[in-house]
Amino acid sequence: MAVKAEIIFNKQVSKRYFHLKVKVPNQQLFPVQAGQFFHIKCNDGPKPLLRRPLSIFRINEVEGTLDFLYLVKGVGTKALAERKSEEKLDILGPLGKGFSIAEGSENILVVARGVGIATLSALAFKMKSKNISCFAIVSARTEEDYLVEAELKAAGVEAVFVNDEAGTSDPQYVKLLAETWISEKKIDGIYTCGSRRLSILMKELAYEHQLFAEIALEENMGCGIGSCYGCVCQIEEEERIRPVRICMEGPVFPLEKVVFA
Repeated sequence: MAVKAEIIFNKQVSKRYFHLKVKVPNQQLFPVQAGQFFHIKCNDGPKPLLRRPLSIFRINEVEGTLDFLYLVKGVGTKALAERKSEEKLDILGPLGKGFSIAEGSENILVVARGVGIATLSALAFKMKSKNISCFAIVSARTEEDYLVEAELKAAGVEAVFVNDEAGTSDPQYVKLLAETWISEKKIDGIYTCGSRRLSILMKELAYEHQLFAEIALEENMGCGIGSCYGCVCQIEEEERIRPVRICMEGPVFPLEKVVFA
């Protein structure tokens, strides 16, 4: 469903990232699932032509608000960063498949890189409401890009933050952290987003420890509704590899099925 949402605020939270909060005009968009996304028209002019997909960072059904974190890096997101409070924003959604929770889950591990933590932060708050303990490994370029330390703490998440600048984000170090928590915290599910290297690593660990695991894939999208086939990835099912559209069959997939080229 496409609606005109009112911008509550659209503020810069670090050198490269913005936090957008909107109020939707009615309750017809809800419920919204963690892991789903909205396709957003960045401005009211003809350029950029295509919308931009933004994963949901925070969902408040009582107040009718949605939050998004986004990286400013191209024409579309630069235009979006210029939008002001009280302006109307054309949003289409919620779209795609969100995260699922394995029956009997008690302790989960989320592993995110960059703005991927936005998607997983929404999941962490969902876990809190279900009394499921959540642990996190958050990777970024610098400490400035951690973005959601306070939000994760509010969700009761025990988190470790690593970054390139400090030399702590090496996959082998992250692997050691993850293996320690899988053992000590009795992790029964892994969720990841934002990094191909970390996703491959989590896929290996989930297989080794026989854990439920899901991934939210990030991809440039054209239509966002499955018509253009511009966001195709490969998954393996029943010993056969087939293409799927991230905007329709995803963006959340069983991690074991995703083929990393």
